Amino acid sequence: MASLWDDLEDLVHKPSSFTVKGGERGTIKPKHNFDAKDDANALKDAIEGLGTKEKTLIEVLTQRSSAQRKLICEAYQEETGRALLDDLKGDTGGDFEDLLVALVTPPAAYDCHEVMRAMKGAGTADCVLIEIFASRSTAQIRALNEVYLTETEKKVTLDMKSEVSGDFADALLILAEGKRDESTSVDAAKAKEDAQALYEAGEKKWGTDESKFIDILCHRGIPQLRQTLMEFKEISGKTLQESIEGEMSGELQELLVAIVKCVKSVPAYLAELLYQSMKGGGTDEKTLTRIMVSRSEVDLLDIRTEFKKIAECSLLSYIESDLSGVHGDALKVICGGDD
Repeated sequence: MASLWDDLEDLVHKPSSFTVKGGERGTIKPKHNFDAKDDANALKDAIEGLGTKEKTLIEVLTQRSSAQRKLICEAYQEETGRALLDDLKGDTGGDFEDLLVALVTPPAAYDCHEVMRAMKGAGTADCVLIEIFASRSTAQIRALNEVYLTETEKKVTLDMKSEVSGDFADALLILAEGKRDESTSVDAAKAKEDAQALYEAGEKKWGTDESKFIDILCHRGIPQLRQTLMEFKEISGKTLQESIEGEMSGELQELLVAIVKCVKSVPAYLAELLYQSMKGGGTDEKTLTRIMVSRSEVDLLDIRTEFKKIAECSLLSYIESDLSGVHGDALKVICGGDD
């Protein structure tokens, strides 16, 4: 899949998922003639009737925007005196329950809960933390932080410090603080200077100065980093990803490579994760659900395009062959077209 990262020309001014307005490249759009009370009653009947009618749950919750689902939750509470989230948990189970819970949870809260889940219990799911903090915009990370602080009365970085360590922790904590430069301007001279500093911190010296990679990759804005990727290849003859893979290992390597991939293309990075979640024996349903739901109103159309480049078949056909039952049915609706 190296071809995904070789085309550095004209990268700098291409649109980025970090700045695209919500909804433009998503598969889920707001429903016209929307009535929250009607939807709430349909869900009430589906849940309270004899046997839960999963088809109704799928039809309503996968074809309304997140803002509309919030209004449905409010109408449901008003109609029944119960929280829709609690009723869904009580009447469904397994991966299907996880998917429905994700759909009725506001995006920032969902990201926050996934971070909490990654840090819960013995061991930390570093791959989840890497995926979320590498692929989310500064605004999304700040929103996640606000939810975390509201729900726990602690900063997410405070809890993360006890879960991760070393250079990996240094990089992850910078990202989690939401301090990446949001400027869309590009300073070509600074990009060249940063590229030279990265070259001297890695390829040019014996041993690697990880702190220089962390500082530049976790603080600079996306357009600026795109220019830096181009300048680095000019100087070293290698891509920055190749340099990081050759110079580092473990979680730090995984995080910095993820950042570089997301700087180039968040949809391509997430398409790769989706492919990995389904290829071979067994399916990583949690990763599949998280990406499909969290990107359904952001850039899932672009993820579908990138997925086809990797898998040589559509995301929809891959889901059809890999998943069955109501969980698969719901994901197929979220995915949308067979392109």
